Amino acid sequence: MAYTINKTDGTIVATITDGTINNSTSLTLFGKSYSGFGEALNENLVKLLENQASTSTPTAPLTGELWFDTNTAQLKVYDASAGDFFHDTDDDQIYFYTGSAWQLLGPVFNSTQTLSGWYIETLASGGGDKTVSSMYAGNTRVAILSKETFTPSVSQTGFASIKAGITLNSTLGAVFEGTTTSATALDVSGTTNTSSTVIAGGNFLRADAADTTTGAITIDADTGLIVGDAQEFSVTVSSNNVILAQTSADKDFTITTNDSDGGGTKNSMVITGATGAIALTGNVSITGNLTVTGNYDTAATTTSTYTDTFIKVNTSNAEADAGLIVETSDSDDARIFYEVATNRWMAGEGGNYSQVIRAADATTNGATSPSTVLTTDSSGGLTLASLALSAVGSISEGDTSNKNVPTIGAVVTFGNLWGGSAKTVSTSAPTSGDGSDGDFWFVRET
Repeated sequence: MAYTINKTDGTIVATITDGTINNSTSLTLFGKSYSGFGEALNENLVKLLENQASTSTPTAPLTGELWFDTNTAQLKVYDASAGDFFHDTDDDQIYFYTGSAWQLLGPVFNSTQTLSGWYIETLASGGGDKTVSSMYAGNTRVAILSKETFTPSVSQTGFASIKAGITLNSTLGAVFEGTTTSATALDVSGTTNTSSTVIAGGNFLRADAADTTTGAITIDADTGLIVGDAQEFSVTVSSNNVILAQTSADKDFTITTNDSDGGGTKNSMVITGATGAIALTGNVSITGNLTVTGNYDTAATTTSTYTDTFIKVNTSNAEADAGLIVETSDSDDARIFYEVATNRWMAGEGGNYSQVIRAADATTNGATSPSTVLTTDSSGGLTLASLALSAVGSISEGDTSNKNVPTIGAVVTFGNLWGGSAKTVSTSAPTSGDGSDGDFWFVRET
């Protein structure tokens, strides 16, 4: 009667007739009444002990069968697709065969690399033991990955404290290299750049503290620069025009300088916010024209002096009287000005102005100049040019209390009268027709 040989799962491996053997597997299977079964049975047992130790694979392996490869000193497992599994004694690593390539099972480092990669550890702390993942490279712990912040109770080289996240070994000067999209902090303890593209944190300007830069600052926007806890001062641009602004209502805009000889800081220019008034301290030099549309006021207590030889007014060339006004204590200011209508200089006070003439305008007897004045000649004599006297009121002969000014004719007439009669002094006697009744006639010798 033939034997039916089954695998563990019930699958039939072979059917062996009486007195025969079957080599469909790595072991020799024999049927009933096979004469050499003792030798075959013992060899099968030896094969099981040595795991088919050989330089070649078993000819008919079954799934799960072990085979020791004497060429590589590897123990291999058959997975029905020529799979393999072995220990690399040179590197102390375990590999398995996927059917097309060898895959490292572990550890990830070989014996010469020593401990490298992630290693799960338990560290003691005051708050209890903490499970962490340590990153090693060449048997040196480079970083610790932790889910919480704690301080190890047993000293850990390079890790005085451990933060939630990744903590780097402080003794290595370890840094993160590469590109990051965000960071919660920047180390500004150093200023030495490692390259033209890797800039040390200490070279960046601080936003929370006073800082200094050796390079120019460019603000490529018209909104410009804003200064002050309430954004009081701004430097902006509008249509390529630069605007300096004090934006707080009724507050001043001050430009100061440091005068080492004059007592330190001085307000060189102050623009009063409430009125727009501008106050300047010190000398002012203006290259170009000065145009004043309002009143010109001065608080100087001394005489103003000018190095210019002329001061020009009425530069608009309008036909208008112009000159100098002197303010007096009353409302009638004194003036000296040029009168356009008469083309002459006038002077006076309180609206009463007279012509101011030159010495060249003065005339002597017989001159026809429009100006008539009293002048003196080289010997001190008085010269009267075309002077007309007008009488004031009236006066009669013999009136000694009347102060009215008589005419010249009246004065001559009074001089010829004596008690109302004319007095005549002559070298000849009067003839008929001379004088009037009552007149006196004196004849003197020639």
